[in-house]
Amino acid sequence: MISSIAELISDRIGTMPAGERRAAQTLIANYPLTGLKTVAEFSTAAGVSSPTILRFVARLGFQNYPEFQSALQDELAAQLQSPASRTLNSASPANGGAVSPMLEATLDNMRETFRHLTDKQLADIAARLAERRGKTFLIGGRFTDPLARYMAAHLAIIQPDVYHLAGQESIWRDRLIDMGKRDVLVIFDIRRYQESLLRFAEKAHQRGVQIVLFTDQWLSPIARFARHVIAGRTAVPSAWDSSAALFVVAETLIGAVTRQLEAAGAKRIRDLESLR
Repeated sequence: MISSIAELISDRIGTMPAGERRAAQTLIANYPLTGLKTVAEFSTAAGVSSPTILRFVARLGFQNYPEFQSALQDELAAQLQSPASRTLNSASPANGGAVSPMLEATLDNMRETFRHLTDKQLADIAARLAERRGKTFLIGGRFTDPLARYMAAHLAIIQPDVYHLAGQESIWRDRLIDMGKRDVLVIFDIRRYQESLLRFAEKAHQRGVQIVLFTDQWLSPIARFARHVIAGRTAVPSAWDSSAALFVVAETLIGAVTRQLEAAGAKRIRDLESLR
């Protein structure tokens, strides 16, 4: 399974010298558009030399800059695909059945998603979600909001001040008044990315809110504002993307936060049960 450039960066950024690391961070901050500029424009944006950009591209496994840009253009085309185009482009399974290819693709997505996630990244996110100093807000897009609601329902049982943001965009904006530097905003956003979520994330970022983004391998534009980015695999042989891998990551984090809040969480659960 071919890795996206964002996944390659995630895998290799720990071995990059400082200049190449700046190039990687600049690309992720405006992914993939910065990489579609000339070498000179990319180097200026990153504040590094042109040879540093070329070394960065080579470290990712590309023979030259045009090959790197061709891969980014393919990713951009994949980002913009609609369910209609995926229906037209998808091939029917050879045996006429849909269950086996769908299952295999979903399992591959889970394996690839966790292959690109480090234990440290998951631990850092879980630790931040377990902190008691601020509030946690969760929100998703048209098809991913059920994941946000599911995660919020679990976190709200083991700790206070957990809120799922539902309803119209104007309602979300009203909640910004309650958000600040101590708080965390968890956002689920996969292709085709939702403009209203991008606007909301930018406003929250301006208020100092730490953003945890669940997205796909092509990266939602919200990545430029996020402290933590979980890039899951979502493509399956269907007109629709699959959120199964992101769901498993969410459940992994729910379990990790529950373990970190074991004593306080258990007491809260007992108190809740006594009120029923």
